[in-house]
Amino acid sequence: MTAYARLLATLVVLATTLTVAGAPATAAPADRAAATGGACLTNPATPKRQLRAMWIASVTNIDWPSKASWTSPDRIEAQKQEYRAWLDLAQRLNHNAVIVQVRPTADAFWPSRYEPWSEYLTGTRGQDPGWDPLAFLVDEAHRRNLEFHAWFNPYRVSMPDGAGPDIDKLAPNHPVRQHPDWVVAYPVNAPGSRLYYNPGIPEVRQFVETAILDAVERYDIDAVHFDDYFYPYPAAGQDFPDDATYAQYGAGFATKADWRRHNIDLLVQEMSQKIKAVKPWVKFGISPFGIWRNKSSDPLGSDTNGTQSYEANFADTRKWVKQEWIDYIVPQVYWNIGFTVADYAKLVPWWSDVVAGTRVQLYIGQADYKIAAAGQPAAWFDPAEMSRHLTFNQDYLVSGNVHFSAKDVKANRLGATDIYAAEHYSRPALVPAMPHLPAKPLMFPVITGAHRDASGATTLTWRPTADGVGPFGRAASYAVYRFDGLDLVPGACGFADASHLLATVRATGGGKQTFVDTTAEPGKRYTYFVTAVDRLWNESPPSPPRYVTY
Repeated sequence: MTAYARLLATLVVLATTLTVAGAPATAAPADRAAATGGACLTNPATPKRQLRAMWIASVTNIDWPSKASWTSPDRIEAQKQEYRAWLDLAQRLNHNAVIVQVRPTADAFWPSRYEPWSEYLTGTRGQDPGWDPLAFLVDEAHRRNLEFHAWFNPYRVSMPDGAGPDIDKLAPNHPVRQHPDWVVAYPVNAPGSRLYYNPGIPEVRQFVETAILDAVERYDIDAVHFDDYFYPYPAAGQDFPDDATYAQYGAGFATKADWRRHNIDLLVQEMSQKIKAVKPWVKFGISPFGIWRNKSSDPLGSDTNGTQSYEANFADTRKWVKQEWIDYIVPQVYWNIGFTVADYAKLVPWWSDVVAGTRVQLYIGQADYKIAAAGQPAAWFDPAEMSRHLTFNQDYLVSGNVHFSAKDVKANRLGATDIYAAEHYSRPALVPAMPHLPAKPLMFPVITGAHRDASGATTLTWRPTADGVGPFGRAASYAVYRFDGLDLVPGACGFADASHLLATVRATGGGKQTFVDTTAEPGKRYTYFVTAVDRLWNESPPSPPRYVTY
C-alpha cells in the first residue's frame, strides 16, 4: 500500500469513528450519502437540485451583445464586459445555468466551417469579429460553475429588420447564395417577411444538423438547446409555400401536415442521435410553445383553447418526450394563473403528466417579459405572480425554471425578481442529475486545511482522492456544505436539501482546490464537508468533516 493509500484509509477510518465532546460517531461517507436517499423532510423553498437559468438572446441584440458595443473603441472588451455582467446577475440570483443564443439566423457566434459570422456581433453580416465569442462564452460561464446551454435556431435565415427575404442581402459567403432553392420567403410578399430554410428538403435538414454539430464537436458546451421555431408560426390567410417540396418528398403521407410533423420529428431524432454519438454527456433540450394540443382537438391535450404547436409549428412535442429523443423540455408557459385561454395552473400539471414515467426532465419557461407590461392581464401587475408560479411548481414534476429574457430579469419590474429570488432561489442548488447519461462513481474529496482570519472568513482547501479519465469519473466542480457547531453527524438528511449548501465551485487545474467562506461569523464553530460533482452533476459521498473552532 502506498503512502497516499494509507493516508486515504486513515481518513476514512477517522470519518467513521472520530467523536467530539457530546457528539456521537459519524457514519461512513457512503452511508451518509445513502441515508439522504430516504424519506427526508426537506424545505421546498431550498431544493438541493433545481435548474435555474435565463435565456440570453442575441437575435436583434435583445440581450447580448448590445448594438452600442459595435461602435465602442474596444468592441471586443465591451462585449466581454457586457456578458460578464449577465453572469454576475445569474450568480446573484443563485442560477446554475445560462442559455445563450449562438445561431440566431443561420449564422454563427464562432468561426463556423459552414455558416457566416452573425451580424449581431458587429452590425455587418459575415464580418469576422476578430475573436471567438463562443469560446469565451463557454469558458466564462464554466469559470463561475454555470452550465452553458448553446441555443440554436434550426431554420430561420433572416429577420425583417435585417436581410429580410432578399437573398442578395445575406453575407457574401452564406450557403443560401449557393443554394437559393433551400429557402422560402414567408409570409409571401408581405411586411415582415423572412427567409426560412425549407424543413422538407432532406439536404437542408442534414446541413442544419451538421452546422450545429460543428459547435458541439469543437466547444465544451453542456447542452444543445432549441426554442419554438420549427416551421414558422402561420400568417393569417397564408400557408407555408412548400407544395412543390411536398409533391417531391411527401409520398406515403396522408396530409401535408403529417409530412411536416415527420420532417421535424426527423430533425429532433437525428439531432439527438448525432449529439450523443459525438459527446454522450451533452444534453439536448427544447423549449416549445406551451400548448401541444387543446383537449377539444385531442383527448390527450390540455384543457386550453390557444394556439397549438402540433398544428402551428408542426412540432409534436409530446411525442418527443414519450420517445425520449430529448433530455429536457422547457414548455413556454407564458400565461398567468387563472388565464382563461391557457391557465398556468392547468398547463403545468398537464406537462407534469407528460414527463411522468420518462427520463425527460421538465423545466418551465417563465414570462418575465410580461411583468408590468402594457396590455397584459392584471395578474402581471401583481409583483408576486411569478413567485406564485414557482410555488405552484413544487407540487408537480418540475425540475427547474428558465426566465425570458435576461434584460427582463434584470429590469426587476415591480420588484418581482427580488421577490421570487428571495422566496425560491435563496440558496445555491445543483443542476438536476440525469441518471440515463453516462457516468462513473466519484470518490469523495479530502479537506486538507481550514484557515480562519480575524474577520471570521474561512479558507478551505481540499484535494480529490481520485480522478477519472476523460469526462467520466472526475470532478468538474465541488459542493461546499457548512453545519453549525462541531457535530460529526449532521443528521441522515443533512445533505438532502440546500439548507447547508454554501456554494458550488468549479474545479481548477491541479490537485489543490480552494474556497473562501466569507459568511462565517467570528466566534462561531462550524463543521464543513465537501463533495465532488461531475459535469453531469452526479455527486460523490461527502468528505470526512473539517472543524473550525477558533
